[in-house]
Amino acid sequence: MNALRKWQLVTVAALLGVVVTVSLGRWQLSRAAQKEQLQAAMDAQKDKFVVDGATLRSTAQPELLLHQRAVLKGTWVPERTVFLDNRQMNARVGFFVMTPLRLDGGGAILVQRGWVPRNFMDRTALSRVETPPGVVQVEGRIAPPPSKLYEPGTSSGGAIRQNVDLAQFSAESGLVLLPVTLRQTGKASEGMDRQWPAADLGVDKHYGYAVQWFGLSALIAGLYLWFQVIRRFIFRSKDPLRHVQ
Repeated sequence: MNALRKWQLVTVAALLGVVVTVSLGRWQLSRAAQKEQLQAAMDAQKDKFVVDGATLRSTAQPELLLHQRAVLKGTWVPERTVFLDNRQMNARVGFFVMTPLRLDGGGAILVQRGWVPRNFMDRTALSRVETPPGVVQVEGRIAPPPSKLYEPGTSSGGAIRQNVDLAQFSAESGLVLLPVTLRQTGKASEGMDRQWPAADLGVDKHYGYAVQWFGLSALIAGLYLWFQVIRRFIFRSKDPLRHVQ
C-alpha cells in the first residue's frame, strides 16, 4: 500500500469516526431534552386539581391523569394483597405492598400502599400489614404500575410476586381494575413506609454520555491532526535532504 492510499484510508476513517461520534453525542442531547420536557409535564400534573373516584371512573383515558393528586374512597380487598419482591426503599431491599381498593360507585384500583422490609432468614415470612375494614379514604398520586423486573418463564402468582400485570390480575381477582394505580402518600402507617423515591428520568446520564461521545470525537480529530498534519510538518522541516537541490 503506497503512502497516498494509506493517507486516504486514515483520513476517511477519521472523518467517519468524527461524524459518528458527533451524531451520537447530538442524539444523547436530544434524548436529554425529551426527558426534560417529560419531567416538566410530570411536574405540571402535580399542580392540577385533586382527582376523586367519580372523575377517575368518568375519564376515558385515565393515563392522562398520571402524577395528579388523588383522594379516593372505597373499601380494601385485603385477600387480594400482593407483595412485590426485590423492591427498594432508602437502599433497603423488601416488598412493595399492593392491595385493590373497591371504589365507591363501582370499579377498583390497585393501590401501591407502601414498602415493608424482607425477612432474610425466611423469604416467605411477611411483615404484618394492617388493613382497616369498612370505607376508607386514601390519598396519593395516580401512577403507572410498578416497573417490571426480569422474571424467567410465566408471571408468578400467589401473595409474593416478582411483577404484577393489571390485566392479568384483574382477570385473576374478578375485579374491574382501572389501567392505572394509586401510589399512596403520607407518613409511615399500618406497618408500611412510604418514602417513595422521586422520579428520576436519567437526564444527567444522557448529558454524561453526550460529553463522552464529544470527547471521543475531539480525541479522534486531535490524533489525526497530530499524526497526519503536525507531526509530518515537523519531520519535513527537520529533514536535511529536503533542502538539497
